Amino acid sequence: MRAGAVLLRRILVLAALLAVVFAAVEMLPGDAATATAERGDSAAAIAARREHLGLDRPLWERFTDWMTALPTGDLGTSARGEKVADLLRDPFPNTLTLAGAAFALTVAASLALGCLAAARPGRRTDRMIGHTATTAFAVPDFVLATGLVLVLSLWTGLLPAVTVADASGKPAEWTMMIMPVLALAVPQTGWNTRIVRGALADQADAAHVEAARLDGLSTTRVLLRHALPGALPVIATGIATSTGMLLGGAVVVETLFNHPGIGTVLAGAVAGRDTTLIAGCVALAGAAITLVLLAADLVRAKTVGAGR
Repeated sequence: MRAGAVLLRRILVLAALLAVVFAAVEMLPGDAATATAERGDSAAAIAARREHLGLDRPLWERFTDWMTALPTGDLGTSARGEKVADLLRDPFPNTLTLAGAAFALTVAASLALGCLAAARPGRRTDRMIGHTATTAFAVPDFVLATGLVLVLSLWTGLLPAVTVADASGKPAEWTMMIMPVLALAVPQTGWNTRIVRGALADQADAAHVEAARLDGLSTTRVLLRHALPGALPVIATGIATSTGMLLGGAVVVETLFNHPGIGTVLAGAVAGRDTTLIAGCVALAGAAITLVLLAADLVRAKTVGAGR
């Protein structure tokens, strides 16, 4: 029952977010009928197109119809008459791959750096990792991406500056993923390194950790076998919240690196005031974030009190 309540709360939050998306697009100047009109179309033709797209109907009615069809997997039809699910079938997996690789790198690097800093509290290594992590988190994704292109592509020529898609719509070479993944992972690694370090510091004063230290166990064993399990609930929460930042940042990073994900699709949808396509992108991203948050809830439930 508790798990069901958590899931229901997540779904309600996602539904509220989608309502905000519909309302936000509605407040933008123009609409899909004018944005997709051909040059020279008369006012009567635009009005007929507006009626064809259902834009003459109340916003709440359009939103209700779209939400009613969503549980069946129907993401609606774009302003240009194409199925939204078909438009996102290829780009969205590419975005998930990019964000997933950045997520894996973030988890591995933040755990390693956080544990390394916690093993040497107050020493130079601890201070250096702390300062570097804060700086990394403070740098925006697009600034870091620009710097990576400048250093790794223009100056050294080590990596391609942009992504070229092959016939399947995926990056032609795996090296084209390196800079986009780094641009996403570095700021979130900085944030989560501080979370890991703080969670381990809180555990350092716990009775079971102190007992293990008095038993003469090595610092590494005390840290990994006794402190880290107790810190996992906090760490899981911090890492899970990074999912939204990674998927949101992916839209910007994909645009900069020409990565074949939903970034370009979403940018075009906003320019075309295509509410259905924008909502489809948000719904898929929101579903992915919800699954990660539920996984974090499961980790917290399984690890509270661990290590004692």
